[in-house]
Amino acid sequence: MERTFLAIKPDGVQRGLVGEIIRRLEAKGFTLVGLKLVRVSKELAEKHYDVHRERPFFPSLVAFITSGPVVAMVWEGDGVVAAARKLIGATNPLTAEPGTIRGDFGISIGRNLIHGSDAIETAQREIALWFAPEELVAWQPAATAWLVES
Repeated sequence: MERTFLAIKPDGVQRGLVGEIIRRLEAKGFTLVGLKLVRVSKELAEKHYDVHRERPFFPSLVAFITSGPVVAMVWEGDGVVAAARKLIGATNPLTAEPGTIRGDFGISIGRNLIHGSDAIETAQREIALWFAPEELVAWQPAATAWLVES
């Protein structure tokens, strides 16, 4: 089963959108297998955003993600990486489609509420960075038979 990493950024937490974001992913039929509220260290932030290290906006990314609590999550389901990205919406909330998290709640690219892994390989790296294996719970919701053909 495919897994992805999602993080509700400090702006999403501060704005009280945690429940709404989780509701949307659950309503889609994905399974939450890891969840924690964390204060992100500078070290973790720099590792997470390492791909952007040479870009001019790297320091502001690190400063923002460490500015307040973050809700780190691992979700599981068929095609969850691509589907979660669609639910999240475009990086710039001003161009994100209505009905997406960023399209409905976002205002600026620097405060875009949520991070989602962009590929299966990225998800694997990010999950390992943010969660120890024992922090993930393997389980199957009773509704699975009503969501996925066997």
